[in-house]
Amino acid sequence: MKHEHAAPLGRTRAIPKVMGSPMTSDRERVIQEFAPLIRVMAHRLAFRLPAYMDVEDLISVGVIGLMDAMTKYDPTREANFKTYAEFRIRGAMLDEIRSMDWIPRSVHERITLLHKTETELTRRYGRSPTEEELASALQMSAGELSDFLTQAQGAIVMSLEDLAVQDSDGDKILRMLVDTQHPDPLSHVVAEDVRRALERAIEELPEKERLVLTLYYCEELTMKEIGGILSITESRVCQIHAKTILRLKAKLQMLQS
Repeated sequence: MKHEHAAPLGRTRAIPKVMGSPMTSDRERVIQEFAPLIRVMAHRLAFRLPAYMDVEDLISVGVIGLMDAMTKYDPTREANFKTYAEFRIRGAMLDEIRSMDWIPRSVHERITLLHKTETELTRRYGRSPTEEELASALQMSAGELSDFLTQAQGAIVMSLEDLAVQDSDGDKILRMLVDTQHPDPLSHVVAEDVRRALERAIEELPEKERLVLTLYYCEELTMKEIGGILSITESRVCQIHAKTILRLKAKLQMLQS
């Protein structure tokens, strides 16, 4: 994927785009300090971008999110500033991607059908369906289903965020729930029933799917790096990731119903 390889973190080509107004030296210092983190976050979200959007545009949006965090941060109410700023930066990037409405209607419709079928089969079998069972129910070949999961994984992940998080972002929630050894101070943003439902759904995932979530959301590896660890292709990791999010959404819908 063309966005997967980040430019050197010390370079901040996109940052001057949002620095037209006068700033205090403190603000400039904070922006420069967070520049490497913003670049990493942008490149990790880049697989969701439409082809016409450059990752540098997402970095610019992240800087705006950081400036918003500097304005709104209240040390008496929030976690430490770094944690709060990361939350606002990622949220700004996700809002920008959502606002483009770049997903074709036909893809939206197929994703909706995927979610509905996954939920129905999970309820019928009392377990998550296999790829073969899901493909058969959708009247697709296993290969066609795999190809679609790869192509639509960004939209599938965003759909989980829209369902589960309201004002937060799915990456943060999944990382928080998968990484049980390091409690997240922002866990209060997740409604308790949603949190419990997602925890149960993650616990019931097959080992490989849990491992992909852990490596991606906790260890922050790229899809390519995960493929190297698991000795599978980057494309296959993308398919597993999309399928896992699909399963989580189906289980979440069942547990909340």
